[in-house]
Amino acid sequence: MGARVGRGSDAAQRYAVVMAGGVGSRFWPHSRRRRPKQFLNVQGDDSLLEATVRRLRGLVPDERILVVAGPEFTPLIRDHLPSLPPENLIVEPAARGTAPCLGLAARVIERRDPRAVMAVFPADHVIQPLSTFHRTVGAAFAVAERERCLVTFGIAPTGPATGFGYIEVGAELRRGRPKVFAAMRFVEKPDVATAKRYLGTGRYLWNSGMFVWRVDVLREALERYEPAIARAVDALTATSDGRSRLFEELRSVSIDVAVMERAERVAVVASEFEWNDVGSWAAMEAIWPRDGHGNAARGPVLQIDCRNTVASADGRLIAMVGVEDLIVVDSPDAILICPKDRAEEVRRVVDALAKGGDGKYL
Repeated sequence: MGARVGRGSDAAQRYAVVMAGGVGSRFWPHSRRRRPKQFLNVQGDDSLLEATVRRLRGLVPDERILVVAGPEFTPLIRDHLPSLPPENLIVEPAARGTAPCLGLAARVIERRDPRAVMAVFPADHVIQPLSTFHRTVGAAFAVAERERCLVTFGIAPTGPATGFGYIEVGAELRRGRPKVFAAMRFVEKPDVATAKRYLGTGRYLWNSGMFVWRVDVLREALERYEPAIARAVDALTATSDGRSRLFEELRSVSIDVAVMERAERVAVVASEFEWNDVGSWAAMEAIWPRDGHGNAARGPVLQIDCRNTVASADGRLIAMVGVEDLIVVDSPDAILICPKDRAEEVRRVVDALAKGGDGKYL
């Protein structure tokens, strides 16, 4: 890719896709199979899904906002997004990771408009301010429209986080703000020492899991790197009866592993908005108000001589005395207690419950 780009396509070709099929296991006990994290209210009156769709308005026309999820979430999506056109809800036959998910969404859009440019957003992020988000996504759309490349969003690290993937950036491709770089490589979640080394170089951004690309460019990438996915989504969208067997037989794989890590032309927009992927309960300390001792709480919570705790009460009072760096979450049928630095391991509770057959808590 060169440092300068040519003339772009019309903004009317822009679409947005919201991925709403996750299970949110690290947000247990509030996130359950019947009502995963994206359908919860963690900030304000709207669910994370509702807030995501509202954030996209003004970037693309309402009729070009699509949601993709499995059939088990269709009633919840209809309840949370009653104005979503029926044809804009894309139903995956089975959960097979983000690569098949986004391949299917791109193929559906491409059949409507072969020249479309598609932005992708998970349904469970908290992003602000809106004006900066819109400006950043607009820049990403412009790059994707003018270059035959895949575009992702990188987040400036605020610390040596081990819960995110990282992107090493190379040459600057666009002057001004936001900055756009060539992606040199994607790396998996590092250990603390490696993350600290990444931060010291100044060349790494967090991988946000948000993307923009022309639908034909993504299709070509899938045909090259994951032909089985390309064949499956073609078969699924080719006829009205929807042949799902090939899709259901696909291996589960993320778009990062399937395409982004292997593609030759990837651009990274250095995002300037505040971003929180609400990946675990520890993330709530950046979303909920905190007291002078760093305690974040929601609901009836009493914290005495506590520091840097996160507590969520669902009706009953939670009283905490003399504890630090602790997470306490109350729900009607379960309570979670864990050290804050082990919040990523809450998914082990879900795995253990599933293995033990305690389905009523899932």
